[in-house]
Amino acid sequence: MLQLQRAAEPFVSPSEVENVQPFIKLVHEILHEKKGAGSDFLGWLDLPERLKNDEFERVKKAASKIREQSNLLVVIGIGGSYLGAKAALRLLEHSFRDLLPRDRQPLQVVFAGHNMSATYLAELMEILDQYEVSLNVISKSGTTTEPALAFRLLREYMEKRYGTHEAATRIYATTDEHRGALLNLAKEAGYECFVIPDDVGGRYSVLTPVGLLPIAAAGFDIDVLASGALRAQTDLMEQDVFKNPAYHYAALRKIMLQKGKSIELFVNYEQGLHDVGEWWKQLFGESEGKNHTGIFPAAADFSTDLHSLGQYVQEGSRQLFETVIKVRNPRKSLLIPSDAADEDGLNYLGGRSMASVNDTALDATVLAHTEGGVPNIVFELEKMDEEALGYLFYFFEKSCAISGYLLGINPFDQPGVEAYKKNMFALLGKPGYEELHDRLTQK
Repeated sequence: MLQLQRAAEPFVSPSEVENVQPFIKLVHEILHEKKGAGSDFLGWLDLPERLKNDEFERVKKAASKIREQSNLLVVIGIGGSYLGAKAALRLLEHSFRDLLPRDRQPLQVVFAGHNMSATYLAELMEILDQYEVSLNVISKSGTTTEPALAFRLLREYMEKRYGTHEAATRIYATTDEHRGALLNLAKEAGYECFVIPDDVGGRYSVLTPVGLLPIAAAGFDIDVLASGALRAQTDLMEQDVFKNPAYHYAALRKIMLQKGKSIELFVNYEQGLHDVGEWWKQLFGESEGKNHTGIFPAAADFSTDLHSLGQYVQEGSRQLFETVIKVRNPRKSLLIPSDAADEDGLNYLGGRSMASVNDTALDATVLAHTEGGVPNIVFELEKMDEEALGYLFYFFEKSCAISGYLLGINPFDQPGVEAYKKNMFALLGKPGYEELHDRLTQK
């Protein structure tokens, strides 16, 4: 489903990858025997084989109910609480779903709670009256500032519009099973609840109800998504670094960092993969950016960004490498026509498919950037559907865990995320932060 096609040649030799093999076997054992840092957050590791349970069926029933009662679902969450679902919908949906006739778009999904822009949230609320609305609020604690603020405002809107009782039938909470402000509120109000497992961190949660409910509500087949993830779980148990592309990728990243390549550019040539890049950035950035080490994750859409970033990639500072996703079988095909006048000089492409031109652009760019001193790792994704996406999600989760352990860090915590929050709470005057408020105000 996701195959490694190019392993950063000629910058990395097979012998260099072979030298990482003992470390790969060690971290494989650490991961699967739960001996490493963060081992309390390894629920994602065997999640695909445990997905088909009662809650999975409840997710599908709730998704059907949402489609029956609404034509707009607002998903409220930040970080891992929305990026996976957003990536899935962007990849699976029609590129211009918002412009399709209403009868071809029974449910639209929009996102809130991932920023604190008054403009964004106010303009979202301005259009809600045009739709029948449901909410899915996603937060383990219920107190994360961005989604909590959005939910407070949107809950008030729902209760004023529909009344308290009907609003409760249109609000779904995905939260902690046992504790937290959101769970307490949901129980009191009577919202249907889904569980964020205690042993699955946010950025690894796309295959839990965090991602599954919005994906299913949008009309996509989460059974097939789960099958793709299960296939990846099975395929990626091989410990030989050359037989396991997830481990090969992790080894290449370690070698890249040792060679001074501290920026990784995740590149796609299909617009539907844009938000996969956003999900991937959080997965690797939040997992590895610790102890003043790690690779900085960035993402780009080619060939679009070749006309903005291309110059820098080709001839700028040589601290980066690229990870490229090529789609073997795009969802749509299109032939280029010939033109009698040929004023644009494109008749030499007449009769060829757009996909073949796109693939050629990819090959040409990989060659140019490689010759310019930028290593390229190229993966081939079989197609853009639920099964391939489930495989891709699990593939990068496994790669990230192995890569983090190879760096000697805990890939499952995020202590640095709290720094800005403490400052923000203090400056906003949150009770309990008075001393920090005074210190920051003096600065």
